[in-house]
Amino acid sequence: MKHFDHMIIGTGQATGTLLSKLSGTGDSIVIIEGHKVGGSCVNYGCTPTKTMVASAKAIHQARRGDFYGFQAVPKVDFTRVMARMNEIRNGSSNGLRGWITSEEKVTLIDGWAHFSGKKAVEVNGEQISADKIYINVGTSPAAPPIAGIEKVPWLDSAGLLELERLPKHLIVVGGGYIGVEFAQVFNRLGSEVTIIQRGAQLMPQEDPEIAKTIEEILISEGISVLLEANARSVKHNDSFRLEVEQNGTTSTLVGDQLLIAAGRKPNTQQLQLEKSGIAINERGFILVNDYCETNVKDVFAVGDVNGHGAFTHTAVNDAEIVLDYLFGGNRKLSNRIPVYALFSDPPLGRVGMTEKEALAKGHKIMKASKLMSTISRAKEMGETQGLAKLIVDAKSDLILGAAILGPGGDEIINMFAAIMHSGIPCRNYREVVLVHPTVSELMPYVLDGLKVVE
Repeated sequence: MKHFDHMIIGTGQATGTLLSKLSGTGDSIVIIEGHKVGGSCVNYGCTPTKTMVASAKAIHQARRGDFYGFQAVPKVDFTRVMARMNEIRNGSSNGLRGWITSEEKVTLIDGWAHFSGKKAVEVNGEQISADKIYINVGTSPAAPPIAGIEKVPWLDSAGLLELERLPKHLIVVGGGYIGVEFAQVFNRLGSEVTIIQRGAQLMPQEDPEIAKTIEEILISEGISVLLEANARSVKHNDSFRLEVEQNGTTSTLVGDQLLIAAGRKPNTQQLQLEKSGIAINERGFILVNDYCETNVKDVFAVGDVNGHGAFTHTAVNDAEIVLDYLFGGNRKLSNRIPVYALFSDPPLGRVGMTEKEALAKGHKIMKASKLMSTISRAKEMGETQGLAKLIVDAKSDLILGAAILGPGGDEIINMFAAIMHSGIPCRNYREVVLVHPTVSELMPYVLDGLKVVE
């Protein structure tokens, strides 16, 4: 049996963070990957989708030429859009593989690993053990209970990125982040798009006014949004026929592609964790403590598979917490403030609690909001859709959460993350001088409208 000091299973973004420090220790490291190096972010998530978001936005802006004072009729080259996306994501994956294989004390094994003991796995018929193990296998799309779904060639987010022809009508089941982003991208590329959302609002984790504004933006661009709609059954011949029930009425949607974006499940089933004694919860996510360590000593679970985040930045932070712990620090998972973005156009940046979360946790809160249409820089850019919303604790004067839906929202939110992490009272933030003319300079002024929520 081959033995290493460290074993990393999976090559999502947490792996690069782990490797960046562990490779300098002189310890032996084995990395095992059953699919593409780089995990979801590089191959199916952040890198390719945000590349497509950029193409779709450029096309959308060109169509608005009259607004800006020029005339343009863009002709979409879907093949080139996809080629550009593939050039970037393949370059990132190949670059990561090149780095891993260039490290002298690092061994990369292509194959699927499953546990054969507490600290041992089998891969490609070979037994491998390690002193410390890091599980970084991520999640994969989960199909909702739609009759006939197992018999039709539906697409997940990865499959959608392999299309060679632009869909005429893309049906999207799921109104969360993945569904909303892809719906807008493909609509702007020229597809008819329909979103089927089971709940009463898109983006159900967001406050209603944020979700409603996103819905209005999508509808204004020609996307059909069906709320409180249940996909009951599906058939496929030359096209998909999806039976949908809404308000007690059943209708049939016909489309040439079907995207399922209704949730994800952890990739733990193939690991045979029962042979290691590693505990999981009822949904299959690996249980970890504040340092991302499982119930088995020196076995860690990082990234989406531990259920404490579903983003690249949380996976990277998991790895940083583990490294800090291994080298004598005390960073904790429970100290992390949630921050994320929806990369729609305009993008939504979110940090901390929503209003409903803050109230549910018993906070006495103040809130304020400001429409993008009242911000000069947004008007100058011609991007006035959206709003900024701040939630402040009425007792401590600390910001509890922020939502920035508008131009630069995905970047501006990082400023609020830093403020919250540093524990800066909002009255001090109000005194900061910021660059004019920008959207972010108006964020301190939002605080002037704070009112107590009774």
